[in-house]
Amino acid sequence: MASNLKLFEHEAKAIFAKYNIPTPRGELIASPARALEIASKINVPVAVKAQILAAGRGKAGGIFFASSPREAELAVKKLLSTEIKGFKVRSVLVEEKVPIERELYFSVAVDRSNRCYVAIASSEGGIEIEEVAAAAPEKIVKVFIDPLRDFHLSHARRIAKRLGYSGGQMQNLATIFLKLYNVAMDCDAELAEMNPLVETPEGKFVAADARLIIDDNALYRHPEFRERVIEEEKAELPPLELEARKSGLAYVKLEGNVGVIGNGAGLVMATLDAIQLYGGNPANFLDVGGGASADVMSAALNLVFSDSGVDVVFINILGGITRCDEVAKGILEAKRQVGFLKPVVVRLVGTNEEEGKRILTEAGIHVLDSMEEAAKRAVEIAKTGG
Repeated sequence: MASNLKLFEHEAKAIFAKYNIPTPRGELIASPARALEIASKINVPVAVKAQILAAGRGKAGGIFFASSPREAELAVKKLLSTEIKGFKVRSVLVEEKVPIERELYFSVAVDRSNRCYVAIASSEGGIEIEEVAAAAPEKIVKVFIDPLRDFHLSHARRIAKRLGYSGGQMQNLATIFLKLYNVAMDCDAELAEMNPLVETPEGKFVAADARLIIDDNALYRHPEFRERVIEEEKAELPPLELEARKSGLAYVKLEGNVGVIGNGAGLVMATLDAIQLYGGNPANFLDVGGGASADVMSAALNLVFSDSGVDVVFINILGGITRCDEVAKGILEAKRQVGFLKPVVVRLVGTNEEEGKRILTEAGIHVLDSMEEAAKRAVEIAKTGG
């Protein structure tokens, strides 16, 4: 995956609600007419909120408040015709406007420097937590969560007390904190956030806004989000990068004409540097990972050959766990399946290197030992076309 999966506010709130975290009544809509219907059904002033994957929406004009269904309809009409922070607004959340006595902040996030999760709370919510930390650091409560001991109701109570609550309110607030922690753990979240977590005039607590960012490395445990990821990729990725994702390849399109295939991100980066050192321009970053089987090599070559801007392909393999003879067989099978549509330069070094070179040489494919020599040769071919 290219990045961690950010959920829309309405998706995060739907998950929060499953854990019995109080959220405002509302519905996702995509038309102004539907806004009139939903606002009438809610029958109280409503918040009209653009659903985009960016923080700071309110300041950017992505949230309106409406005191009547007609106002809600007009607000939705306005939002659906705008672009906010580079995102086109395609849907809007219409929900009851929560009466506010006090705004709090609470989140559970990954703290990379301390290698653990951290619970962060503040008696000032509704604004960026960084701003609160800078202006009034004493209002920030942080509890680092020992992964061996977990986060318990006793920790949550301590946080609620430090925010100034006692009795039944403290207990209710602590329960919500614990529920959000469970959301973060169950969803493999990088961040689970309520901002603001509103205290109403009746003394109840409601998550008026919600953020949930899921670690993309854990998405195999969350098939319910797989379709979302695919749809986002279709909408955002260039065609070649989308094709690479389908084949399980790490591919990034660049601007040059020297195609690059390597096994290992570090090796591929070094290959790009070597090509530039000799005056060439890489056409792509493509990491086939470990193994480099015939099918993988075939998919990689087909992908690079399909880029009309590529004049030569440099295959750079450093065999460690990957055996060079298996890579050689993969290259030959790829040649049989795809054909070498453009000149190919191969550098092959590592485990079973001699056998790999023999296989390729007997098939008429010249193999070089030095990455520098191979990079130089690829650049020469790209410049001369020979």
